[in-house]
Amino acid sequence: MLRTAIDIDYTEQEEETARYAKALGHPVRIRILKLLASRSCCYNGDLTEEIPMAQSTISQHLKALKEAGLIQGEILPPKIKYCIHKENWKHAQKLFRDLLR
Repeated sequence: MLRTAIDIDYTEQEEETARYAKALGHPVRIRILKLLASRSCCYNGDLTEEIPMAQSTISQHLKALKEAGLIQGEILPPKIKYCIHKENWKHAQKLFRDLLR
């Protein structure tokens, strides 16, 4: 009998790794993470100066990274300040090191 993905019990580590991998699955998100990792924080409008894309597109990528828990945002009207979520970033690095061993 063929089992479907719904029938399989995944470990918490497998699910977390998959969530982070999905968030990293676009080159723009990789660029955003590299930029944020190189500084303490960044405002979303500043990213459009470094990544030649529309603000709305950058915002969609920021949302995906935030939902995965890799970054965090703080609303400081009229802007939003984004930073790497340090604890989750370290955890993601460990998960990927374990996976790639």
